[in-house]
Amino acid sequence: MKTSLYARTLFAMASLALVNATFADQNTKEGYTLGTPDKSIVMNGSNNCWRTGFWTADMAIAECDPSLVKVAAAETPMAPVAPPPMKSEAIVLTLESDTLFEFDKSVISAEGKQQLDNQVIAKMNEYPQIEMVRITGHADRIGSEAYNQKLSQRRADAVKDYLIEQGIVSSRTETAGSGESDPAVSCADITGRNNSQNTNLVDCLKPNRRVVVEIKTLSIAQQ
Repeated sequence: MKTSLYARTLFAMASLALVNATFADQNTKEGYTLGTPDKSIVMNGSNNCWRTGFWTADMAIAECDPSLVKVAAAETPMAPVAPPPMKSEAIVLTLESDTLFEFDKSVISAEGKQQLDNQVIAKMNEYPQIEMVRITGHADRIGSEAYNQKLSQRRADAVKDYLIEQGIVSSRTETAGSGESDPAVSCADITGRNNSQNTNLVDCLKPNRRVVVEIKTLSIAQQ
């Protein structure tokens, strides 16, 4: 008795599962004409699935219209990809003014242009993303303070103009003249007059006559 009841229960569960599977299968085929008694899709003379009058592309199934199903999958929007983390880096290059310019001049020499090509532009080409270039001119203390400030500014501007000629974006380049306000050496032990005739003083103050190029770059941070 118990065995008979158990068998009937199993049969009922199997029948229900079959009905559900058939119903689900019919739902997936609702846009196509189904034959009897197996409810298989009816094929037309071209061996294509016979669509119903209310068929739409949303009802396409891989069995009948695989190209439409692939297109629908391809059109699913992809999740946005986060940009890689970036890092900012400052590169400082110090150039001797005596190499870039003649003494007390602000016109870049041929040797100075070569130095800018080899040291500044070559370095900038290593970084495709340049945030900003700041060029600061410095002078020694020979001459008046006002004159030295103007000379250092003219030299910084001359370097900027040359970099722009080589393709550096001008809007990202700025200049400043520090004059004699930021010396690298003092040469306090050099005697004699404070003028260009004092060759010992001129030679000693050479490090003060310089142009500093600061390059701020952006690059992908290594993880």
